Amino acid sequence: MSGREQLYIAEAFESNWIAPVGPHLTDFEKQIATYLGVDGALAVSSGTAAIHLALRILGVGAGDTVLCSSFTFVASANPIRYVGAEPIFIDADPESWNMSPAALQRSLEDAIQSGNLPKAVIVVHLYGGMADMKKIMDICNRYNIPVIEDAAESLGTTFEGRQSGTFGHFGVFSFNGNKIITTSSGGMLVSNDLVALDKARFLSTQARDEATHYQHSQTGYNYRMSNVLAGIGKAQLEVLDNRVESRRTIFHTYTDSLSSWEEIVFMPELSEVRSNRWLTTITVDHLESDRIVQQLLKSMFEANIEVRPLWKPLHLQPLFSSTKFYSHEEGAEAVCEDLFKKGLCLPSGSNMSVVEQQRVCTVIESVLQSICKESAISIS
Repeated sequence: MSGREQLYIAEAFESNWIAPVGPHLTDFEKQIATYLGVDGALAVSSGTAAIHLALRILGVGAGDTVLCSSFTFVASANPIRYVGAEPIFIDADPESWNMSPAALQRSLEDAIQSGNLPKAVIVVHLYGGMADMKKIMDICNRYNIPVIEDAAESLGTTFEGRQSGTFGHFGVFSFNGNKIITTSSGGMLVSNDLVALDKARFLSTQARDEATHYQHSQTGYNYRMSNVLAGIGKAQLEVLDNRVESRRTIFHTYTDSLSSWEEIVFMPELSEVRSNRWLTTITVDHLESDRIVQQLLKSMFEANIEVRPLWKPLHLQPLFSSTKFYSHEEGAEAVCEDLFKKGLCLPSGSNMSVVEQQRVCTVIESVLQSICKESAISIS
């Protein structure tokens, strides 16, 4: 916490603005829109809710398809099923770990041939990085396909100086407890299309028609953020730039500490991107990478340090076992599958100390020294 959250929470209680309406909610939406440089924002209960609303506003429904990054958390794709549509998954690009423009292009060429263009593309900006939005927007604009940016992990990240979540028709952010700023739970839908945002606001409050009584002509949702949580968000937003700098410092401390190990490869950053480095993530480039990754997981657990594998690609999830997938290079192993096998997320909290980071690095080096030494002996 920043230390000012209690001030805004107290204001909400003193003024009795507790429900999903109130001055903090209005302020938070305006402040996010100003920070990002967009015309409007809608605070909702989660990033998932924001994706769902975006799909509804774009008219996605039964029988439609939506292209979506495969290398991401399931929440990016679940809303596609909420509206009765089917996802088609797109591989990662090795230069960014985010959506591959090459795979996206092939998928749309096939869609033209079949006469069934997707209704939308959901681009996920992973681990605080960004996809190549210049190439992706050029492709999607050529086919007149609207883009939803799932920027849940990339608030504060920029591409050529422009904030993530501001390139597509809609941008989506999350304020879940593990994000770079948090309202404990919550999300935000942003856009320059104020008419679309008004429609989303209507749907997010149970789609109540204008009448003195309760009247409903459409299916709506209980998706609005509360005034209390918005107060927390205002305090968090005040320190967002500091959080970005903290995460980037943590990333550079890791890279400096492990620079002598060529087996450790960090998530790349496109030259146009300035990542918030929400999570520091690595892959292990070694003949025994599988063994090293499993030993790292075991050794970290024993040292009471939490690490996790990178996201399991959605096209490999049982939930989406029958879905179509486009790899970065036709006929080659999927980039995201290789990343999943070789990758780990390292502890990256904004308040991590150098001593805590050194504990992590010590475990990594110990495992590498042990296994690499064994490998050298066996090879000789």
